[in-house]
Amino acid sequence: MVIIVDKLIILWTSKKNLEEVEQMEEQRKNQQRFQNKVNNAQGHFFEQFINGGCMYYKSKGIAVIEKMPEPFRVIKKDPTTNIATVRFTKTAQPDFIGTLKNGRAIVFEAKKTTTDRMKYDVLTETQIEALEKHWQAGAVTGVCAGIGDLSYFIPWEIWRDMKKLFKRKYMTAAEAEPWRVRFNGLILFLNYIHDEARLDNELIGYGK
Repeated sequence: MVIIVDKLIILWTSKKNLEEVEQMEEQRKNQQRFQNKVNNAQGHFFEQFINGGCMYYKSKGIAVIEKMPEPFRVIKKDPTTNIATVRFTKTAQPDFIGTLKNGRAIVFEAKKTTTDRMKYDVLTETQIEALEKHWQAGAVTGVCAGIGDLSYFIPWEIWRDMKKLFKRKYMTAAEAEPWRVRFNGLILFLNYIHDEARLDNELIGYGK
């Protein structure tokens, strides 16, 4: 009888532990879902600030740069309301593509993090391949990065060689400082704060 009681205790304890583990796992998933929503919202706002910069440069005749629509496929469509459920697919092209006033193309991705470092791996292989091809073709190419509350335009050759330059596959805000860009309610990604990091004015086609 004692053995049976012991087994019951063991079974009850195991079940209780399992329930606790399941509860902890569910809490972890909920926290991750919440963080994903926060990250998505911040990424959206970041892109809106960049869009504002694009509109500014267009109004000044400096550049015409547009946000590329995200590719998606329709999962199902309600014929009575014409409301569709869609799923975004892998990005086939960079986030922003345009032309500077001298005719040179500009192509870049937009990435935002709330931490103090930007990881190389935030770019997919498809995005890396696309940026490399545009860079080889002569476009001004890079990543408009938001690290914490500051914004940067990292030239592609710096981002691509991040591991070789910084001995690891991420860049801290301090290391990105030479490529910090101006913010006045809009992200002015063509205007570096530090003169020594400015792109060649003759290539970009605009002055300070």
